[in-house]
Amino acid sequence: MSDFLRNFARDFATLNKHNLDRLKGLYSADAVFQDPLHKIHGLQNIERYFAQLYENVSDLNFDFHGFDQVANGEGYLLWTMSYRHPRLAGGNLIYVDGCSHLLWNSKVYQHRDYFDAGSLLYEHLPVMGRVITWLKGRLAG
Repeated sequence: MSDFLRNFARDFATLNKHNLDRLKGLYSADAVFQDPLHKIHGLQNIERYFAQLYENVSDLNFDFHGFDQVANGEGYLLWTMSYRHPRLAGGNLIYVDGCSHLLWNSKVYQHRDYFDAGSLLYEHLPVMGRVITWLKGRLAG
């Protein structure tokens, strides 16, 4: 088990809109952050992205429950994110399971998140959510 992964997860989980300067301690200046919806190059752009993210949601939390270092400077984190957005799911908490693939030296230089974008966003939009839920049901049956 990697101390780096545990420390990164602990520090990442403490982020909020008031302490995003802590990203400098987690990511290198040339870091790349990617998820199913975005690909962001450079720490300054990552900081802007997180500022927008935290500005638009409340109760954003990460529960990290899996840590796997597969090589020196490479590992995976399993997590459950919970967040509340006033225009999604009636303002109720939304839970999304995901996985982060990290590459690092002394700091993370590549962070890629894997999660179901539908469960993050699309399923909670008024009209689109009903369509996606219907499609998932049809495809599963």
